[in-house]
Amino acid sequence: MLISEAVQIWRESDGDYHIEWQASHPDTRVTVEPLSPSGGVSAHYSEDSRRVRMSGLEPRSRHFFRVRDQHGTEVLAAERKLGMQGTPNFRDFGGYPTANGRKVKWGFLFRSGQLSSLSDQDVDLLASLELDLVCDFRRQEEQEGDPSRLPASRPPRIASLPIIPGSNARFFEQAEGHLADRQAMFDFMVEINRDFAEAQSATYARMFREILDIEDARFLVHCAAGKDRTGFAAAIILMALGVSREVVMRDYMLTAQFFHPDKEMDRLREKYQMQALAGASILPMLEVHEDYLARALLAIEQGYPSVEAYLHEALGVGAAELAELQARYLE
Repeated sequence: MLISEAVQIWRESDGDYHIEWQASHPDTRVTVEPLSPSGGVSAHYSEDSRRVRMSGLEPRSRHFFRVRDQHGTEVLAAERKLGMQGTPNFRDFGGYPTANGRKVKWGFLFRSGQLSSLSDQDVDLLASLELDLVCDFRRQEEQEGDPSRLPASRPPRIASLPIIPGSNARFFEQAEGHLADRQAMFDFMVEINRDFAEAQSATYARMFREILDIEDARFLVHCAAGKDRTGFAAAIILMALGVSREVVMRDYMLTAQFFHPDKEMDRLREKYQMQALAGASILPMLEVHEDYLARALLAIEQGYPSVEAYLHEALGVGAAELAELQARYLE
């Protein structure tokens, strides 16, 4: 049977769509059709019948698809990764089921990396999303040095929410010494995620206040790569909406599918003046691993009796705020 939360759809920058799914049995037959008029659309199913590539859909519109198996299980879903040319990890993190049987709405919650290199086509696509708010977690110098490209008509409000993990500066001072190896970098990334949960609560609390301050806000959370600072933000938003830890982790790990470290290596070397370090040592900064987010979630578990207690005590998201978020963003 088709596993509804495991359907993934993304668009390439050339306009082609990829639809992948998982099923409880390998012989499950699945068909996919776009809900919009589909004249001229071609579909190419893979030999293992677990994915299809579609081309010919209108590139200036966002499309929804009906994914159905032979048992009648049906999923209506939109593209999760949008076809941006200038930022590779731009995703809608709606569409997920909650523990009580509801579903996060599509088209309201977005996450991405930097927006400074968007093409004109990207800006048009961004405008079509009608965002009300952009939460930018990049350091102040990142925001000033690489300003975001945003639609000129009805631009979203920008909330500057710089996140600088406490051990960051000390680490880079020592990076060319005994910490300059893959395991040290991996351990550092694990600790950064702990820091998100334990030391950055004031900034993430501001994020929730910014979101709640705009009625029914359509919003984007982003940093430079859209994986660490943004990954934790998306995780706590989904948990506030009642999405399970398993599904939260699945969304987090999608970055490994859409963000390619080898393409970012030179930029990172220059940004942090790490030209002397071997590529293998730097890779953990550009990768995504379950251990990273798991460390942040462990910090929450160790410090609070429940996720709800963490949201309330650390982030100021109590019962009233949870009710408002869920009323807005669940269907």
